[in-house]
Amino acid sequence: MTSDTSARRTILVLSVCGFASTFAIRFVDPMVGEISRDLARPTQDVALLASAFALPYALIQPVLGPIGDAFGKERVMKACLLVLTVSLALSTVTPDFGPLLALRIISGAAGGGIIPLVLATIGDRVPMAERQVAIGRFLFFNISGQLLGGTVAGLLASWTGWRLVFGLAAFLAGVAAAAVAFALPRSPKAAGRFSIAVAADRYGRLLRMSRARALYMFVFFEGGIVFGVQPFIAPLLEERGRGGATEAGLIIAGFALGGIAYTLAVGAMLRILGLRLMLITGGALGFVAYAVLAFGPIWPVQAGAMLLIGTSFYMLHNSFQTQTTELTSEARASAVSLHAFSFFTGQSIGAPVVGAGLLHLGLTPTMLLCGLGMVTLGLVSAAVLTRSQRAL
Repeated sequence: MTSDTSARRTILVLSVCGFASTFAIRFVDPMVGEISRDLARPTQDVALLASAFALPYALIQPVLGPIGDAFGKERVMKACLLVLTVSLALSTVTPDFGPLLALRIISGAAGGGIIPLVLATIGDRVPMAERQVAIGRFLFFNISGQLLGGTVAGLLASWTGWRLVFGLAAFLAGVAAAAVAFALPRSPKAAGRFSIAVAADRYGRLLRMSRARALYMFVFFEGGIVFGVQPFIAPLLEERGRGGATEAGLIIAGFALGGIAYTLAVGAMLRILGLRLMLITGGALGFVAYAVLAFGPIWPVQAGAMLLIGTSFYMLHNSFQTQTTELTSEARASAVSLHAFSFFTGQSIGAPVVGAGLLHLGLTPTMLLCGLGMVTLGLVSAAVLTRSQRAL
């Protein structure tokens, strides 16, 4: 059992890691137009930078989870933060879109070893009865990184160019790497042995659990719906003459503000709503917000809708995360990593699917379909998770 001082220091260091990681995940979205013009590439190509981060982030999870269980979560986090720092720094001097895309892929793979292992560490050290609130509080720092990533990226890209924003992201990742190396309290040493057979057996047992399969399916669709839209905000604003990178950054900041509102109210929400109504309400808020976006209003209204989407997303996502940390105690990093694999696979597929929808169906039908997806997700997850919870 760690002391209060050690526990506070642990949460502080993990929060620094979460801040740096979420800044790196989403900061490219409001800069799509700027990068497109600077590198003379179509916006549809540049929007794939979101998938270039999300897909390797997802695909590396089945490897990093068992390695974290075997060699220690702190050791894997530190290595991943170092690789993330270097790849982001090199992105500031890339001459063309091809190298930038390759470095974004490396950044995504490195980023895959941060948040999932942080969540597994919290699962190791916080009892289940307190865990959703604890993860909700930790999300405050993650969302703050996302908020500054979206807002600062849009503003700096307009004033100084997109390369400086990559440099800032590299600096933050470097600070997080130093914090893990020198300030994170050490947990008991892991066994130090990695076995493919053991890892495969653990994954097999997880996938035989109906609750686990449901949770992984839910975050797959959630990631695709919510994050498939964001890379297209700036191009859609520019196409309609309603703004550019700065306004897109402010709209995306609305998403983060909605998440912060959730983290501040999560304790009261759980007491008042419980798990079932939390999920249903989250899905309903998402439907309302996408219905507003469907008609392409002025950017302040879009920012308000995005705030609702942020609240909706975290009401759903934090519930899914908390349930995932309780699937197994002996292979918690593997369980959370498979959760992240599903989530980021959904994100990587979401961007091209939403892009195709915008191209072939148009804005209004695409956004309404996203809204229907959110309300359906809330209703189905509420039914499945509360039913399986009663069966336990």
